[in-house]
Amino acid sequence: MSTFVPNKVYLRGILLHYFIQKKSAAEAHRILAENHGDNALSDTTRRGWFRRFKNNNFELENKERSGAPKKFEDEKLKVLLDQDRCQTLTELGKTLQVHESTVSKRLKVLGMIQKQGHWVPYELKPRDVERGFLT
Repeated sequence: MSTFVPNKVYLRGILLHYFIQKKSAAEAHRILAENHGDNALSDTTRRGWFRRFKNNNFELENKERSGAPKKFEDEKLKVLLDQDRCQTLTELGKTLQVHESTVSKRLKVLGMIQKQGHWVPYELKPRDVERGFLT
């Protein structure tokens, strides 16, 4: 059994190959599922790529998405936490002039959780454990 795990671009290339061979999206899915099992693209994803190919869009990489601009830089949040790890979401939100839910989402992305009133990394480093960071 091979340990090869195909990435998305590789699988899209295979879809493009089947598209050029005039195979249907369903047939391409069947072949992918036979050969790649759980690593095959989902039905919705596969159909979306066949639609793109039919519209003469053969770019296999994802398009850059603009998304909503960040309301603040994570560095500002890190600085605030370095100054005082006991601040509440409300206090951090007021300081950064954003809603506390925004702060909560950014803290989650940064891997921070609140333990005993202190913001700490979700996974403590060994030196933090040795120092008794949470005691």
